Amino acid sequence: MSEHPYLRVVRGNPDDVELAALTAVVAGLSGPAAANGAGTRPRPSAWSDRSRLVRHPLPHGPGAWRASGLPR
Repeated sequence: MSEHPYLRVVRGNPDDVELAALTAVVAGLSGPAAANGAGTRPRPSAWSDRSRLVRHPLPHGPGAWRASGLPR
């Protein structure tokens, strides 16, 4: 473990409750939500994507019958 403190109070004299609140905020910022960006929701699963239910135009032209069976 390092000998340097994680937090250092530069000015003032915080009590134990204020110091605990500061520690909780700083620890919360380093969690997985900070990696995604604040306020963003995780990407939905492809299985739950409703756009898969919309019919796509049918392929036409040479080889269209073969392309009709390929995944999009």
